[in-house]
Amino acid sequence: MKSQMAATQSTAHAGHPAEYRRVYVWEFPVRAYHWINAVCMVGLCGTGYLIGAPIRVTTAPEAWQLYWFGSVRFVHFLCAFVYFFNFLVRIYWGFAGNQYASWKNFFPFTAAQRKEFVDVIKTDVLQVKLHGSLSLGHNSVASLVYLMTFVAFAVQSITGFALYSSMSASWFPHLFHWIVPLMGGEMNVRYVHHLVLWFFVAFIIVHVYLSFYHDYLEGRGTISSIVGGWKFEREKQ
Repeated sequence: MKSQMAATQSTAHAGHPAEYRRVYVWEFPVRAYHWINAVCMVGLCGTGYLIGAPIRVTTAPEAWQLYWFGSVRFVHFLCAFVYFFNFLVRIYWGFAGNQYASWKNFFPFTAAQRKEFVDVIKTDVLQVKLHGSLSLGHNSVASLVYLMTFVAFAVQSITGFALYSSMSASWFPHLFHWIVPLMGGEMNVRYVHHLVLWFFVAFIIVHVYLSFYHDYLEGRGTISSIVGGWKFEREKQ
């Protein structure tokens, strides 16, 4: 498996110069984290919005027929626990994974990374021609944005479990109960938790758009790589 992960395979036909090579970029734990996180994030955003702005009931049937809101809360809490422990695994894999999963990639502050950052911003925002090659893993802009999402993950986890601590008998949410008085009460905690929800809504929209855009722009298999792990890199001439 390690030899397969490290190997690159030429896509050229016999007798013709190679143009691209296959590189194993995203290991299985990274891909699993991505898709588990995607499902949980959609579930959390949808149910979180309903919890914050519940649908008004205009009829008065039996109480058991109105338990749909309890189901909404259950889905929210279930996604929250999966989301949290999935995040812990990703933190670990940032130290145990390959060079593309390393935490070093999420601090794009070298001279080359700053230059790439400007180039990507010009390409994504101003739609100018891309100059030079981009990192095979995350480009500099993506790296910085993902660092912001990791901070947002932590904020959502802490504030979410802090809110849950007042209604749960479990020991785990109560580990975060001290957040409530620290932030000045549940109203402030709930406000921050709800505010970060909209950060993730915006992130999902932009992330999906730019993933397809860069797949078209670079032609390196950006979309397929998060399923199979492989990307294509142009051979140096």
